[in-house]
Amino acid sequence: MPTFETTATFRNAYASLTPEQRRAFHRALRQFIDDTSSGRFRSSLRVKGIQGMPGCFEMTWAGDGRAIFTYGPEVRAGERHVVWLAVGSHAILP
Repeated sequence: MPTFETTATFRNAYASLTPEQRRAFHRALRQFIDDTSSGRFRSSLRVKGIQGMPGCFEMTWAGDGRAIFTYGPEVRAGERHVVWLAVGSHAILP
């Protein structure tokens, strides 16, 4: 199971999500965690690199729901460490 951390930007944006948006994000997050462990993301999460942000990726958790993340140094040997940078609508993208 991957380890993770969140930035202040992510935490502030997460706090402003509606309860429905939070539920949708958590549903996608469960799939993301499963897929991170297997090393392959399912197509429905649309995980892809972000142009102009080297090393950063976006995950789609709803029609207009996005989360931006990067990978940090391993905290536990052999496990990915995910750093959540931002969450919200398509407007979070540069």
